[in-house]
Amino acid sequence: MDLGERVTSAPLAARLRVPSGPLFFPVTAYGPDGTVDLDAYRAHVRQGVEAGAAAVFACCGTGEFHALTPEEFQECVRAAVTETAGRVPVVAGAGYGTALAVRYARLAEEAGADGLLAMPPYLVVAAQEGLLRHYRALAAATSLPVVVYQRDNAVFTPETVVELARTEGIVGLKDGLGDLDLMTRIVSAVRAEVPEGFLYFNGLPTAELTQPAYRAVGVPLYSSAVFCFVPEIALAFHQALETGDRTIVERLLDGFYRPFVELRARGRGYAVSLVKAGVRLRGLDVGEVRPPLHEPAEEDVKQLGQLIERGYALAESGQ
Repeated sequence: MDLGERVTSAPLAARLRVPSGPLFFPVTAYGPDGTVDLDAYRAHVRQGVEAGAAAVFACCGTGEFHALTPEEFQECVRAAVTETAGRVPVVAGAGYGTALAVRYARLAEEAGADGLLAMPPYLVVAAQEGLLRHYRALAAATSLPVVVYQRDNAVFTPETVVELARTEGIVGLKDGLGDLDLMTRIVSAVRAEVPEGFLYFNGLPTAELTQPAYRAVGVPLYSSAVFCFVPEIALAFHQALETGDRTIVERLLDGFYRPFVELRARGRGYAVSLVKAGVRLRGLDVGEVRPPLHEPAEEDVKQLGQLIERGYALAESGQ
């Protein structure tokens, strides 16, 4: 397979519009010496795809995009493309300032990615005009479709999202802010002005907790960090949400997802490090997180193990 060519001719937006399962954001595996462990990473991606992921979002937030060199980034994206073998799309992170974001985008394209998740620009708090210029430049840099990630210093007005939706190459918005009032106005504005099917994603750290509310305002897609280490629970929740089984949805929200969010809130960076600990608990050694993130406390990891057992029991009771 020529990794310089995308593995499918089907547009990314069409493949994501009605997902068959959760969107998988794999962690990046490191060996004992701290270097990227591509064998463990391939195994992690392979397990996720075989478990039922609808897409692989490689080297994004959960994958410690911030901690990877450009060379490591491209190696991981290429490994994800190889492991998926076209079964599901691979979307790669791209971020920092415009010049570096463009560089990462081109590295992802060379590696065979199907699309890009555009992270917020590094550090600066820009006006809407500047943000629009940034994402338009990124979209123009490659042939890859772009999903823009709203969070932190990249927060958009509905009018700006309308302009993003009108931009060739930008196919969707992922929200990591959590402002449902703003998202309702964004969805409404784009629906009125650009009725071609712009995609929306719930990108909060544990998106399942808020997905019933997001779904109600027109945001059907969501990222699942939980899928990294307990795909069976994530799939049970996804299926219950899709079929309208409110009993299972609420059982998993009350007994697993809410306690997990409360555990995650105990430490800064736990949205990544606790997920990585979960992967290790399930038997795959993906190493520790890189600085400036830190490992979760031993007691918190122990509680995560207990919570995983409870989550499995709850998921199995709904079958």
